[in-house]
Amino acid sequence: MRTQESTIDHVTVGAVENRVYRLCHQYAERLQFHGWHHVNFVRTKAAGFAEHNGADRTVVEVAALVHDVNYLVLRNSPAAAGRSLRLDILAECGVAPHVARWIDEIVDEAEMATRGRDISLEAQALSDADTLFKALPVTPVVLAHRYLRENGLSLRELAHKIVGEQCDVHDEGYYFYNPEAAATYSRWAMANLQLWQCIKEAVDDPTVVELLDAVHAVDALAS
Repeated sequence: MRTQESTIDHVTVGAVENRVYRLCHQYAERLQFHGWHHVNFVRTKAAGFAEHNGADRTVVEVAALVHDVNYLVLRNSPAAAGRSLRLDILAECGVAPHVARWIDEIVDEAEMATRGRDISLEAQALSDADTLFKALPVTPVVLAHRYLRENGLSLRELAHKIVGEQCDVHDEGYYFYNPEAAATYSRWAMANLQLWQCIKEAVDDPTVVELLDAVHAVDALAS
């Protein structure tokens, strides 16, 4: 475990936490997947990964707290879509401008769709926490339908998104950056990606499409 730095005081971290918590609850209906349950999980895990890799824990915590505010700005959007809101929140809570810009860069750097092998320690900690949430065995069972509703996607679109963004990263060996996380969670990640690959194949089967259409028709009648 490396020596940690601390750039942001705990009062400021608490102010950001409180602001994001209130936003998540105010817009809970819109943030069915990326609500406080997701933010708090990623924040907690990212802080732990930061402790192990020597990243600045407070910067990682704050980055985790604001990493998904783009979903308040635009459905199914990249992290960059939340930049203005992210920087506003950080400014309101007293984060120094140069630190706020650093945090925004970390959020962009950690994004699954565009991240590379060699990213900063802070981005690695955030990425591993967010990736773990995706790889949890409970996520496709309990939360995937919430992602579909939140972002207005079809099951086919989500399957193509997950396979397209995550499989190459996994195959190239940096799905997780932290070696302990890779050793502990790679089995979950592999099972999750295999599941979504199967879903991607299944939704192109005409009989499965017919089945899904019938299920959606029943749901429409029930609502």
